[in-house]
Amino acid sequence: MTETPPPESPREASLLDRFNPGWAALIVSLVALILAATPFVPGGLTQPVRAALLSNPEILREASLRLQEQEAQTRQDAARAMIAQNLPALDQDARDPVMGPADAAVTVVQFFDYRCPYCKQIADPYMELVAANPDVRFVFKEWPILDQNEPLSEYAARAALAAWHQGRYPQVHQALMQAQTIDPASVDAILVANGVDLARARADIATQETGQHLSDIMTLARNIGLEGTPSFVINGELVNAGSVADLQAAIDAAQAPPR
Repeated sequence: MTETPPPESPREASLLDRFNPGWAALIVSLVALILAATPFVPGGLTQPVRAALLSNPEILREASLRLQEQEAQTRQDAARAMIAQNLPALDQDARDPVMGPADAAVTVVQFFDYRCPYCKQIADPYMELVAANPDVRFVFKEWPILDQNEPLSEYAARAALAAWHQGRYPQVHQALMQAQTIDPASVDAILVANGVDLARARADIATQETGQHLSDIMTLARNIGLEGTPSFVINGELVNAGSVADLQAAIDAAQAPPR
């Protein structure tokens, strides 16, 4: 699955904003069928209920919205359970690049692809978020999911991990996010420009261990139900963040003392 496009500025969603015509069409069809069948069903639909549905069709819109909210909550609950089962692999994998203190009370995990347009768009603000929260631990999950005919995202992910082994990850990560082109030649040039020993990096890029690391991340993402990049998990909670400001709000909430 590809990434979703950048959302508009956050605002309070109205009932109409969140209205899904597909669900409404289904509910309308079902209610119409019920109303049509009422005369032929013993006892039928009570007249007050039938009248209310006919006089207030917006009830159908509200029912559609309520159904969507219930399904979203079900998905969130399922993700929370799966994340709890996979927590060590999620935020304690020693192979992952990490920034921040090991004993931080809050851990933010990001799954991303270097060819994901929205990942690139938020890359600079995200690193500003990292700098603004020195007491938070940030885990970087290389998740190359946008490859089709050639393993371009995978090569970039392998190269970034090689840079991590040489202590040059932050510079290389940001350069890859800013790059207009991602291919082996441009990635190698980024490595060299940021002080990475290319021969040593190429050896790391080609290892089975690096491939296994990326495979394990792919399995983890699938197990916890992720659907695209970027995805964020904060202290075991899947966060639906439309902006870096949303992430900061989620970090603040995680740091707040329990009531």
